[in-house]
Amino acid sequence: MAMRLDVTVAVVGAGPVGASLACRLAESGIATAVIDRAPLPPMEHPDFDGRAYAIASGSRPLLDAGGVWPRLPFPACPILGIRVTDGRLGRPASRLSLGFDVREAGSDAPFGWMVEARSLRMALNARMEELPDLSVFAPAEARVERSEAGARITLTDGTEIAARLVVAAEGRRSPLARAARIPFTRFSYGQEAIVTAIAHERPHENVALEHFLPAGPFAQLPMSATEGAEHVSAIVWTEEARLADSLFALDDGRFGAEIARRLGGHLGAVRPLGRRFRYPIGAMLAHRYTDVRMVLAGDAAHGIHPIAGQGLNLGFRDAITLAELMEEAAASGADPGAPALLRRYQRARRADNLLMLAATDGLERLFSNNIAPLRLARDLGIAAVDRMPRLKRFFIRQATGTAL
Repeated sequence: MAMRLDVTVAVVGAGPVGASLACRLAESGIATAVIDRAPLPPMEHPDFDGRAYAIASGSRPLLDAGGVWPRLPFPACPILGIRVTDGRLGRPASRLSLGFDVREAGSDAPFGWMVEARSLRMALNARMEELPDLSVFAPAEARVERSEAGARITLTDGTEIAARLVVAAEGRRSPLARAARIPFTRFSYGQEAIVTAIAHERPHENVALEHFLPAGPFAQLPMSATEGAEHVSAIVWTEEARLADSLFALDDGRFGAEIARRLGGHLGAVRPLGRRFRYPIGAMLAHRYTDVRMVLAGDAAHGIHPIAGQGLNLGFRDAITLAELMEEAAASGADPGAPALLRRYQRARRADNLLMLAATDGLERLFSNNIAPLRLARDLGIAAVDRMPRLKRFFIRQATGTAL
């Protein structure tokens, strides 16, 4: 006989945002189901592959509350400093730079942590298996029917799940968002992000570098030691799409040399580590985040330029807000899928996400060019901010997600 299940929330998509939300809800005693098209074990990568997430300090409470953070199998690397520079390829960076240090934030807490992608995936999978109020269906194709009375999800094996609310956390091009006919604004930057890792000769001292170049930002992010490498950093290298093919195809020696050209010499000799990945860069925003008995979260609702490393953290903020609303509804006996509650979620999250989209888009357009007057203006702006402690603290709060 087919299985029948009643839950409060059904999360469609077991990526970092959907799985973290499901763990937080289930930890709070809210009956939850999570459904994903892909099987979970192959989503783990037992070998270091170079991919990592920058998890802001304001996002960590979600992982703590869901019991995920203590299950990370590999150590997270705290980010204690950030250095911002402007330059031109093949020439020294401008002497005018902007530096952030945790001591300026008035707290000993790191700005965030670099967490290996495999580590977070393994922790999420382990935690989801432990929670009695969480049911996991993966791989599973879901047919979702929604009405004012509730939602019914039918899986390919005949399992039927009744839910009060459906969370679409499937990533960009969400099938649930398309089925709800939710309009989106989308645009491309004509760039690709090359993501990899490097081993380097000198320690990074837990400092991240954001080096702005005409083709796009080049970021070096500190990571913990891994197999065969004591000093490790993640690289997120934005490049014009027309050049990405040739750069991505270089052998390790030449690829490492191109990284060194952009990085500078502060870490000493570098060599590529792990695999290489590439992703087209674009931005998008849903015109609304809700439909009958449904909300969008994470990349299903928004996407931004990686210039500030905030894409995943915006999704985690969605999950934090939604979890708080669900916990409030559970405590008061309110309907978790009521239109008024879903409107509160949209008001809280869409404005924040729109502000971050506008900020990252403005930064990309200001810095990804080689126009002399703009280059002078931004260098002077960087230097001015570096001398204004209150303004620096404001930027720190925005970047860490602690300004909410």
